[in-house]
Amino acid sequence: MQLLQLLISGVAQGCIYGLIALGFVLIYKATETVSFAQGDLMMVGAFGGLAAMTVLGFPFWLSVPTAIVVMGGFGVLLERVVIRPILGQPAFSIVMLTIGVGYVLRGAITMIPNIGTDTHTLAVPYAGEVLRLGALVVSAEQIVVIGVTGVLCAGLFAMFRYSRLGLAMQASSQNQLAAYYMGIPVKRLNGLVWGLAAGVAAIAGLLLAPITFVHANMGFIGLKAFPAAVVGGFGSLPGAIVGGLVIGIVEALSGFYLPEGFKDIAPYIVVLVMLVLKPNGLFGEKLRKKV
Repeated sequence: MQLLQLLISGVAQGCIYGLIALGFVLIYKATETVSFAQGDLMMVGAFGGLAAMTVLGFPFWLSVPTAIVVMGGFGVLLERVVIRPILGQPAFSIVMLTIGVGYVLRGAITMIPNIGTDTHTLAVPYAGEVLRLGALVVSAEQIVVIGVTGVLCAGLFAMFRYSRLGLAMQASSQNQLAAYYMGIPVKRLNGLVWGLAAGVAAIAGLLLAPITFVHANMGFIGLKAFPAAVVGGFGSLPGAIVGGLVIGIVEALSGFYLPEGFKDIAPYIVVLVMLVLKPNGLFGEKLRKKV
């Protein structure tokens, strides 16, 4: 029963990692760019939900979609103003730019008086509720995280499989030049992908906030979501979720059964093992090039 309790906790935490990793993969598939600002976008989304409830006075059910929509628009604006002008430059330049964006977002939040430097609680209606199944106790926060992640994954699968927008995004991710010649608005799609990634990051932040509170440094969790994307395969959307679950479960088990400190390094040990045994990740595609 103790092992099952740890597995549920690891799955819930892994879902958060998987959602952030989804942002990594979405942006990489669309633009072949790695965005290290995902964790900080998650943090801004959590603060957005907090501001909607405390400053604007919105109820919880209205604050959540408001924060997600606003973050989606912010992602589109970020791509248009900051990312797009530098596309075509070496990949290292774009990576450093996204790291800089993360620092700017963190600094901007920190500078807000009486808010940025404090730790806040996001008042959710299910806070403190538990589900008891015999000796097994599952918190409502964990149930909501797992359930929302499942629904979101199903929605993204349906979008990419059946909608024209999803099919256009897939075509653009495979070959942007060919997609452009076929009449697909590649630049507009890139902006939508950044908006989608920012919206998913906001969802992750709103799910994580009741568990770890809202503070300016909560975006550092993105450093553990990156290994999830690598383990699952950097070009695979299902791999991002599976990789997040792997990292979350390994972290939960190592934190309980291994000496103190192993919990923090366990995700990176998993990445090293994966790079040795299967460099493309669990769901990564093998790419071959004719010379």
